[in-house]
Amino acid sequence: MSERKPFYQSPGPPGKRGFEDLECYQLALEVMAKIHIFSKTLPPDEKIDLYSQIRRSAKGVTGNIGEAYGRYHFLDSLRFYSIARGELNETLAPLINAKVLSYIDQEKFEELYKLIRVSEQTLNGYMSYVRRQKTGSQEFGDKAVHEDQAEYDVANYKENNENDKQE
Repeated sequence: MSERKPFYQSPGPPGKRGFEDLECYQLALEVMAKIHIFSKTLPPDEKIDLYSQIRRSAKGVTGNIGEAYGRYHFLDSLRFYSIARGELNETLAPLINAKVLSYIDQEKFEELYKLIRVSEQTLNGYMSYVRRQKTGSQEFGDKAVHEDQAEYDVANYKENNENDKQE
């Protein structure tokens, strides 16, 4: 982030802070702040629909980056970074809707569009870095951790429900 001034400066010592120092987080934070400013300009009849959708998805980006950073295994982290990337695109979709509905002028739309795309590219770059580092693979291997498939006895469930109805 050579030219940008961060939207948030952590009070912790440099190099010992965390996700809030990541460039992808700082850009996502900027997206969230600017989307919130834009959302206040939406017409009153969009306050329930478009307003809440675009604000929620923009906040989801920063939340998922924070959660991903807190995961130990790289595959678990990548899952949340991937969700954050999806949230960025979910933020872009209602922004495009706002443009089509003439709620935002072309200049402001292009500014937010470019910021979202730069944020996405930076997040993709960080995801590539995480993939190369493979943190946690020494202890847990390179396979995603998941629970075994649960077995359900539907026949027993139906039998118990029929007995309950008869009582």
